[in-house]
Amino acid sequence: MLATILIILLAIIAAVLVYAATRANDFVVSRSAGIEAPAEAIFPLINDFRRWPTWSPYEKLDPEMKRTLSGAESGKGAAYAWQGNSKAGVGRMEITNSVPSSLVALKLDFEKPFRANNTVDFTLTPSGENTTVTWAMRGGRPFIAKLMGLFMNFDTLIGKDFEAGLANLKRAVEK
Repeated sequence: MLATILIILLAIIAAVLVYAATRANDFVVSRSAGIEAPAEAIFPLINDFRRWPTWSPYEKLDPEMKRTLSGAESGKGAAYAWQGNSKAGVGRMEITNSVPSSLVALKLDFEKPFRANNTVDFTLTPSGENTTVTWAMRGGRPFIAKLMGLFMNFDTLIGKDFEAGLANLKRAVEK
């Protein structure tokens, strides 16, 4: 009887591991929001890390977080490193491409609580006096992330932060 239970348990664990291995190797999380402002009014808030505290939800994770700005003041080459509590973690991001009022692309590297290398794009699409801002993050999913993804929805977890950040950006620009 005990042997049968053990065999069934091992079969279930093996099935979960095999299923996790078949999951996609990459992920994309993307959210968009319409903002009643021209792209020229929104772009500087994204293109300059010194202005991120006005809208980024990640800035509020640790009031004691240490921030280091380097490189260019804004746009391509501007870099932002942080070191914070277990929620904020440790990492660095750098603007790799900046197209005025249209695109800000970042290289985003996490060291803690886990190591990850992702890319982030903020795309601004004007439509008259309004602008749709899309915040997207892409990256690879190692096996452990695939396995965790069976029990946690990363799109929902990260997406809610993106939604909060876009809502903050909307409030900051529309006031």
